[in-house]
Amino acid sequence: MESSSKYAYRGYSFEELAQMPLEKFIEIVPSRQRRTILRTIIKGTSEEHLKLLEKIRRAKKLVQEGKKQPVIRTHLRDFVILPEMVGLVIHVHNGKEFVPVEITPERIGHYLGEFALTTKKVEHGEPGLKATRSSMFVALK
Repeated sequence: MESSSKYAYRGYSFEELAQMPLEKFIEIVPSRQRRTILRTIIKGTSEEHLKLLEKIRRAKKLVQEGKKQPVIRTHLRDFVILPEMVGLVIHVHNGKEFVPVEITPERIGHYLGEFALTTKKVEHGEPGLKATRSSMFVALK
């Protein structure tokens, strides 16, 4: 991970972020993310968030031991990406399927849902094929 050593989040290198306790990390994230982390993880009001964090910590421990990472699937699109999650692949539900999201240092402080898009780009084609209702039928001459 050479790219992680060059990355800095709000003046802190990735190595400093990885060693930083969660309480100290909360102080440097923006207010919306700070409020989410405080409400869901620190105060423990969200059982689902705590379960996901525990799964992430178990998976990280397995990866450090050299074992294969288990598949982590979640519907929690509002989970803030923490420094301890870097290097894992988390499958986030987009409403239809689970989209694999690889956690990189650049994604720290963002929400998981930002990387699992819920809508696809609309591609209009020629009439009759991938067409809208109004242009589906072409007059024959």
